[in-house]
Amino acid sequence: MEDSMSDTTRPSTAEQLMPQEEMLEVARRKKKLSIGIPREITLEETRVSLVPDGVNLLSRQGHQVLIEVGAGESAHFSDHEYSEAGARIVYSPDEVFKSDMILKVAPLSEKEMELLHPKQTLISALQIAVQQETYFRTLMNKKITALGYELIRDKTQSFPVIRAMSEIAGSTSIFIAAEYLANPEFGRGMMFGGFTGIGPSEVVIIGAGTVGEFAASSAIGLGALVKVFDNSVYRLRRMQNSLGIRIFTSILHPKVLLESIKTADAVIGAVHSMDGKSPCLISSEMIKEMKDGTIIIDVSIDQGGCFETSRPTTHSNPVFKEYGVTHYCVPNIASRVPHTASQALNNIFAPILLDICSEGGIESLIKKDSGVRQGVYLFNGTITNMSISKSFNLPFQDIDLLMAALR
Repeated sequence: MEDSMSDTTRPSTAEQLMPQEEMLEVARRKKKLSIGIPREITLEETRVSLVPDGVNLLSRQGHQVLIEVGAGESAHFSDHEYSEAGARIVYSPDEVFKSDMILKVAPLSEKEMELLHPKQTLISALQIAVQQETYFRTLMNKKITALGYELIRDKTQSFPVIRAMSEIAGSTSIFIAAEYLANPEFGRGMMFGGFTGIGPSEVVIIGAGTVGEFAASSAIGLGALVKVFDNSVYRLRRMQNSLGIRIFTSILHPKVLLESIKTADAVIGAVHSMDGKSPCLISSEMIKEMKDGTIIIDVSIDQGGCFETSRPTTHSNPVFKEYGVTHYCVPNIASRVPHTASQALNNIFAPILLDICSEGGIESLIKKDSGVRQGVYLFNGTITNMSISKSFNLPFQDIDLLMAALR
């Protein structure tokens, strides 16, 4: 016969009548951190990793932010603004590097690495292509946990810092082209875009990634005629969908590309290569076919450039002429607009820092957040990035296995 008694009428077992432990929810213990922001000493690095608004968010949560004097000046954030936001202004890098966590834009210099203390956390650019084995050996010996911000992913599995800087570089490249196109020495005294009764400027964009998309959007907004080239039909279609209008698009067919750059007023090189070396798509012979006073903006110069005639320049001396064509080849275009770029970095870093604090420390957040975990290339002195391990023949441990061992 089927048991018809409900759970409430069923007799209790002896085990159920024994005294039981009370199960209480254990609240996550928040951790108060000290965060150091040193002044950037890398040549022409004008950005700062946190702006006063971000400092205010952290200070209100009880965290201490130490700002080296003058750290935000190049980005037009004063020490007074930081102080009013709750930061403590310090007068030497030694004081900054006593913090639990160091937040920078550029990678550490040799002098800065000497100031590190064991078990600190470092968040900065990695820039593996320009690093030496000694850089990683030093961090390993210090037992540092280090995150490369260009490796951090968000919930959509995209790279938020790279995307933000690419958006800025794409839009800024068009304004730079407009500036030099109007210049009587480097351009033709020509207004960028379109004007009633006058044909529009012609802009050729090579690459349909984020840089290319935002360059196209800005150029179209100024009234220019835009042509975009890329070897991926998918990226070309995605760009058209993002822009919401039909524009001239083409795969990288040499003859079509040559005919387009011969009549172009500005050419934007926005090719990004996953292997760190951009392909050379425009030869010297093709450059010779371009009009005098045409402006080239080679955003790909940090990967070697996609024009044969390109060579790196600086913000203080940004352009040169080759075959009558003006070349702008500054690797770090985002630093041209450091106030905006710093705010963009702040919008990414501040939430991550708040999560680190609320989770009880960097280890807890790395366990929980797979996107942040992918940014870790060194954990307590152990290399956790396979590319670094292979490039410099350093011992490697999988970060997921290290996190599992801590549970």
